[in-house]
Amino acid sequence: MSEKQQMSTPMPEQDGHLYTQTNEIRNAIVHYHRAPDGKLTEVERVPTGGAGSGTYKPISGQESAPNAFEGANSVILTPDHRFLFTTNGGDNSVSSFAVGAEGKLTLLDAIRTGNVVDGRSGSAKALAYSPSHGTLFVLHALGPDHLRLMSVDEAGLLSSRPERYTVNTMDKTDRVATMATLSPDEKFLVVGTTFDQRPRANPDGSPILWEDRNGAPHSIASNAPDPDGLIVFPVGAAGTLGEPRFEDGGGGSPWNPQFLHQRPDHFLIGYAVGDGLAMARIGADGGVSTGPITPIDTTGGKPSELCWLAVSPDDRWAFATNFGYGYVTSFRIDGNTITVAKDPACPKVPGDGTFRALNGTVSSGPGDNWLSSTGAHLYQLYPNASKLIGYTVGPDGALDEVTTVTIPYQSPQGLTGF
Repeated sequence: MSEKQQMSTPMPEQDGHLYTQTNEIRNAIVHYHRAPDGKLTEVERVPTGGAGSGTYKPISGQESAPNAFEGANSVILTPDHRFLFTTNGGDNSVSSFAVGAEGKLTLLDAIRTGNVVDGRSGSAKALAYSPSHGTLFVLHALGPDHLRLMSVDEAGLLSSRPERYTVNTMDKTDRVATMATLSPDEKFLVVGTTFDQRPRANPDGSPILWEDRNGAPHSIASNAPDPDGLIVFPVGAAGTLGEPRFEDGGGGSPWNPQFLHQRPDHFLIGYAVGDGLAMARIGADGGVSTGPITPIDTTGGKPSELCWLAVSPDDRWAFATNFGYGYVTSFRIDGNTITVAKDPACPKVPGDGTFRALNGTVSSGPGDNWLSSTGAHLYQLYPNASKLIGYTVGPDGALDEVTTVTIPYQSPQGLTGF
């Protein structure tokens, strides 16, 4: 391997902080101290004032399963680290916290998104924040009002707004959205999807991924085959969204759009059903062009449910979580070319044996991950194993475990820090 292909030496790590939400019925944020060597120590658990879904998974109706809302970015920080926001999926609310000395949290506000909870749980699950507009975009897994807006004032207090937006189409009226990502210039909001209709449960409790259409099986995974699974909203005055563009996401279930740090018009797409990673570019008009998918090894069964992504600060590496396999894969980025570096990048983390992924394998259901700002440490949730594991990132993309802490069973969502 050439010197250019090797990972650049990361900057020395400093003390920092890491946050996740328990998603328990009485939801709370867990705050960890991060030591320079990557080790975690729990500092506090602060109630959000809202409700999570517990172990219940409202997307599929499963009584107990990880990744309750099929989403990412349910806990985020403002760029200046003054405020932390979290969704409360159980009651469709959002909480705002002030981040104080030593990263400690003070609850400021908790208000409903405006979407009524019909049943055991709501589905508010992903956040994006526009500093220039003072607007918080709240994505719900289930529609029709997938997107609701909130205004954030200088004190971090929230106010609900009447705007509502959908990722449904005329013939797809029950889509499942995954993640909303704001472009670095704050001009576009890019929304991923996973299913074109809500999955029903098989007798064994697993979700049904196919329906009968004209006597033949038809996948309900978004963007497969209809090329309309990536939705781009232009962002206008005061954060109001314009008419959406329904773009070809490049593969089945374009789950996680993640913008690069150094090239703000480029982003990666992780595919829950496409089983790999692709590079995409957004144009001045919001149109998206997507390159080929770099696949991972799928001998473990399809789909791999490659969902969560973390991109290194220098845009040379990406780390993708395989929800179905129970481990992380690392990718090398060279311009617009993506290659697999380590697959897997870490040992498989076993669960307790009660959860099976869509491919039928027993999995620990790894969820959100977060890469430190220096690129030295990656942190990964494994809800079915009740573990949050921290890894040192090696020069070849390999991950070596340095810390493990216990988290609530099945339910935790979201991971962010500084």
